[in-house]
Amino acid sequence: MTTLLIIDAQKDFHPGGNLAIPTANQDAVRIARLIRERGESIQRIVATLDTHQKLHIAHQWFWKERPAPFTIISAQEIADGKYNPRASIRLSNSLLDPAVFEDSSKVLDEKDEIDARKYALEYTRRLEERGRFQLCIWPEHCLIGSPGHGLVDVISEALHGWSEQTGRSVEWILKGQNLLTEMYSALEADVPVSVDTSFNRDFHQTLLKSEKLIVCGQAMSHCVNYTVRDIVLHWPVDQMSKIILLTDCTSAVPGFEEAALNFRKDMESIGVQLKMSTAEL
Repeated sequence: MTTLLIIDAQKDFHPGGNLAIPTANQDAVRIARLIRERGESIQRIVATLDTHQKLHIAHQWFWKERPAPFTIISAQEIADGKYNPRASIRLSNSLLDPAVFEDSSKVLDEKDEIDARKYALEYTRRLEERGRFQLCIWPEHCLIGSPGHGLVDVISEALHGWSEQTGRSVEWILKGQNLLTEMYSALEADVPVSVDTSFNRDFHQTLLKSEKLIVCGQAMSHCVNYTVRDIVLHWPVDQMSKIILLTDCTSAVPGFEEAALNFRKDMESIGVQLKMSTAEL
């Protein structure tokens, strides 16, 4: 079975969107062409959708100071009082599962409700301990129900055509709904806080059944990067060549080109195939 995994090909990541990648439209045209021209040889298509609430921890309206996009907030800065969650913010206890977020009592108030400041401090501390990121405030993007959340038109149309042609339906994976954590990977949040932000073993098991797993979408520096890293972390070492990264169907967020380059080098070094969409797949 050949699986095509399309990561976050949403309007907000394309020119005109709130977190636009300048070359994303060209990537999208190539993805759509691949689907139209080789759809019969693709048995499964999975599309992920970055899906956020307005008051997400990585959006400025979560914070009293409304930090500008691309501001990095450290745990120390929260401890020092430089950045503070809005006093009016209300965080439902359902967002946090004590069985997943260990020692959750640290972030609760005297009423056993989530204290936004305690949580923000503990979250950024745990995020930094993992060593991949500090908290980055992103331009407000992919708000659920907004136009920017939708798939870019050229790929959406190609997917409709693929369903008509093959009788198969696209599978959808939503990520990022929990406003307490960042989820660059479609398989696991950077700091899991609930069952739905923990490693999605069931989804990964279905990917393992693929004879070919073709990956594309946005952005190579972030969500493509960390989704594929989570896939290969649990993938048989001798079967890495089954994974194909389409290098002309994904681009870096401007300013993060080095992260994309390092990702490509890392994947190539372990046997993941890096190919153009026009190559034999």
